[in-house]
Amino acid sequence: MDSLTPLPEQEGPSLGTMGSFELMSSKDLAYQMTVYDWELFNCVHEHELIYHTFGRQNFKKTTANLDLFLRRFNEMQLWVVTEVCLCAQLSKRVQLLKKFIKIAAHCKENKNLNSFFAIIMGMGNPAVSRLSQTWEKLPSKFKKFYGEFESLMDPSRNHRAYRLTVAKLDPPIIPFMPLLIKDMTFTHEGNKTFIDGLVNFEKMRMIANTVRIVRYCRSQPFNSDVSQASKNHQDVRSYVRQLNVVDNQRTLSQLSHRLEPRRT
Repeated sequence: MDSLTPLPEQEGPSLGTMGSFELMSSKDLAYQMTVYDWELFNCVHEHELIYHTFGRQNFKKTTANLDLFLRRFNEMQLWVVTEVCLCAQLSKRVQLLKKFIKIAAHCKENKNLNSFFAIIMGMGNPAVSRLSQTWEKLPSKFKKFYGEFESLMDPSRNHRAYRLTVAKLDPPIIPFMPLLIKDMTFTHEGNKTFIDGLVNFEKMRMIANTVRIVRYCRSQPFNSDVSQASKNHQDVRSYVRQLNVVDNQRTLSQLSHRLEPRRT
């Protein structure tokens, strides 16, 4: 078969948006991201988690809202990688890393753990983490913050660091959705639904516990704070809702190697 050639508009951007988004404050960006993420999260029905886990074809139901929310997580990750890889100037790349660390810190303050994780995972992408010249120039204060944020993502002992952090938070919270999906999938695939023709209630309890976490996170309304909306909040709002990304890891790696060729 002939290989399919993507259309130019499908290739993603060829220029970064550093020029426009460096003028926006990290706090405003994180706040508008949280407002948007909350809208998406709030639309996800609890049943969608069940349909997603047990197979939507078994229910003939849609999981469109959940899919959209999960897609947003991937988009945020790729946005970080795209912006860094399209930034040709070393000093500007260092500024970008600082900016992303600040945005992640504000997302964490806003209890938006979904975007917080997406940004930190984007910075951990091989196309970004290999840029040693850029990371060397990052001030030690920011390296320390990044190290602390990374340790929150440590998957050891079943993501204990993250789970302990969430346990201390009061709702409203935007949780790290991929982990909740993983919990449900593991519970489903690791336990039989029926044992000797009887329903496995222990499995159902474990599934219900994960759904309860989602319910708890949304048990208080998210009040968008008007005082937080800055003068240019319309610009920031439309920016975070229309992120342009390169969603091809090979392309991102090529861009990364162009910025800092491998040292021989």
